[in-house]
Amino acid sequence: MKFVTTSNKLLKQLQGIGGVLNSSNTLPILDNFLFEIKDNALTVSASDLETTMTTTLEVQAKETGSICVPARMLMDILKAFPDQPLTFNIDSKTYGIEISSDNGKYKLSGQNGEEFPKVPPLESPSKVEMPASVLAKAINKTIFAAGNDDLRPVMSGVLFSLESDGITFVATDAHKLVRYKRNDVLADKGAEFIVPKKPLNLLKGLMSSSDGTVSLEYTENNAYFAFDSITLICRLIDGKYPNYEAVIPNENPNKLTIDRNELESSIKRVSIFANKTTNQVRLKMTGSDLLLSAEDLDFSNAANERLTCNYQGEDMEIGFNSRFLVEMVSNMDSDETVIQMSAPNRAGIIVPGGDQDENEDILMLVMPVMLN
Repeated sequence: MKFVTTSNKLLKQLQGIGGVLNSSNTLPILDNFLFEIKDNALTVSASDLETTMTTTLEVQAKETGSICVPARMLMDILKAFPDQPLTFNIDSKTYGIEISSDNGKYKLSGQNGEEFPKVPPLESPSKVEMPASVLAKAINKTIFAAGNDDLRPVMSGVLFSLESDGITFVATDAHKLVRYKRNDVLADKGAEFIVPKKPLNLLKGLMSSSDGTVSLEYTENNAYFAFDSITLICRLIDGKYPNYEAVIPNENPNKLTIDRNELESSIKRVSIFANKTTNQVRLKMTGSDLLLSAEDLDFSNAANERLTCNYQGEDMEIGFNSRFLVEMVSNMDSDETVIQMSAPNRAGIIVPGGDQDENEDILMLVMPVMLN
């Protein structure tokens, strides 16, 4: 079996799917890329059993066949080449691979392509389509709020809730929550499923530069994403997502409106002086003043900053984890941020202020840190 391609073109496609590979695999075959040649097209697959990614590129080839190629070694050699044509000669009996470049020949040993785990076809899946940029944005806005707790696996992914009037993405780790709605993506029938973080992070990176459409097909156990020349199939997280609507407080009479960049910069500075365990910063609102403060009694560190804001409500003081606040505020696109609160022991709601994209609705919730 023989095919010809260019080093940069092949490397770019392999880097796109290489994120699937684990550093330690239970099955040694998963340390390989699966190369399949058919009709002058090379299809490359990478898998960790839970997630499988595939990419296709045009090559010059006369035969058909498959081979498993050591992934790390192949990517290392491709990175070391300037852009030039490479000829791959594969011995179908010994699975030996010879790569010929302008300057030399390089030999490595592959494995039988038939041994690579096969992806089961989706049986009668449901389907929804959306611009790749929309899905990339939805993942960006929510994934940072998903948890890492192995004991609560349903919280370690992002909930996709499809309805006929729009699609909602939700992520929470019980301390913070993000709900991101789109009303310009409609589903034919309602469905809910939880997608793990790893495949979403892989998709986010690849889709941010795509201006095409992503096709999402899903069954009870798997989701299948296809866009440009890439496909990704992943196993969904089994279980019921917590009732997130129940924790969002409806009555929030105290409303703080402030310049987003000013608030973010101020929290970053003040939080350097906060206790490293709680990361607590205090927000004290009185009239048009916001006083931000943090202290670490163990080391006698303290910081205070005063900002001008628009505040409506009773004077109050509330504590938040500064890391969560910065993550949320920095994920907003608006010039202003609005924080809605009811009491120092109740969750704060963060929403963008000013003009918004009429197709999206974003709400972030952060639990307070008790003031001592």
